[in-house]
Amino acid sequence: MIITQINGGLGNQMFQYAAGRALALRHGVELALDTRVFDGGTQFGFGLGHFAHAARQGLAAEMPPERRQNRLRYLIWRGLRLKPHLFRENGLSYNTGFDDLEDGVYLKGYWQSERYFKAIEATIRDDFRIVTAPSPENAALLSELAQMPTISLHIRRGDYVNNSRTNATHGTCTLEYYARAVELIAGKMTEKPVIFTFSDDPAWVRENLVLPYEMRVMEHNDSDHNYEDLRLMSACRHHIIANSSFSWWGAWLNPSPDKIVVSPARWFADPQMINDDIWPDSWVRLT
Repeated sequence: MIITQINGGLGNQMFQYAAGRALALRHGVELALDTRVFDGGTQFGFGLGHFAHAARQGLAAEMPPERRQNRLRYLIWRGLRLKPHLFRENGLSYNTGFDDLEDGVYLKGYWQSERYFKAIEATIRDDFRIVTAPSPENAALLSELAQMPTISLHIRRGDYVNNSRTNATHGTCTLEYYARAVELIAGKMTEKPVIFTFSDDPAWVRENLVLPYEMRVMEHNDSDHNYEDLRLMSACRHHIIANSSFSWWGAWLNPSPDKIVVSPARWFADPQMINDDIWPDSWVRLT
């Protein structure tokens, strides 16, 4: 059995699941999810329940001890290297040691690279089918999107702006980046694009983002329905993402081989944080 710790926002949870799923399939064993972090104080909720994923909830008896709950048991588990064996992500880029992992591993990290699961891409796409039915409004939008030359554009603000520590780590994409990205994609399209914008601050988008194309601001889905936005994003023809795992997945889940995905060339504001493997090879990195 492989156990993967699930924490953070929906995009992070999807990376953590995908890496664990790839390792579990390699060994022909089941995948269990450690979701105990959501039992405490966190700004995020467990979001994978809306997908057709193939993991089960980890049982208490299978989980390693939590340091915050029982420090002694935790130290014994670590010191004696008891099962499940901890494999903690070392650096943000692809960890080559992942290739050599055996069964009975507890994964702790973010695993933000498709290199962890590229070999089972079709399986991950199937696992991340959203099984929760869309609301009538979202269903109508999905029908529209299928007929329109659309570009999804994601602007991440929230804690990236309001939390000084988070801002120093991640930073935000500039309006110039979005304008250049739109022109890059529009220049390759035969029709004028319709820009569908997604953001945790739609009012700011309305007031600040000015583009020479039709723009529709999506603001009807709250944070409890972020999977609805993810589904809408992936239904667009092309994508402009933020330095955000959420819009990363919105773009990745579009299966079209003809899609254009534009991403910021700098993923982190903190120069000490580097993940050279965050970008799939076909994506355009724009400064």
